[in-house]
Amino acid sequence: MSDAKPEIWFYHLERSTLEQVLPGLLEKTRERGWRALVRAADERLLDHIDERLWTYRDDSFLAHGRATEADPDRQPILLSESPENPNAAQALFIVDGSELGDTKGFDRCFIIFDGRDEAALAAARVRWKTLKDQGAELAYWKQSPEGRWEKAA
Repeated sequence: MSDAKPEIWFYHLERSTLEQVLPGLLEKTRERGWRALVRAADERLLDHIDERLWTYRDDSFLAHGRATEADPDRQPILLSESPENPNAAQALFIVDGSELGDTKGFDRCFIIFDGRDEAALAAARVRWKTLKDQGAELAYWKQSPEGRWEKAA
């Protein structure tokens, strides 16, 4: 983990859903050798993500656990409602507008929001401006018409 400020990447969902995008981002995170923390304020959403990570592909799954279960520090991907980082993750994923909190120790933070939801879009804009004003290193990714991710800012 780094003491430097992390990169904060906004992912604007327009053509895909969270359940389609999150497993791929987590796979790429694990390929880097990083641990991941997925933070959501809604326990039902975490339940849904939990199930999806076991079943998103017929030939594979993403090993993960919940922060409320035994040995969260051993999990390569941890699902949590809490602001703590018990698995010493390098990557933080904010998936439902939950608080970003202290980003110290993370190398990269992903803020994933549904651009089809006006409230989520407005909240992401406010969050972007606030972080930019704080001097955060930001990137904005959106989907092309073909569904590929393109860095737009």
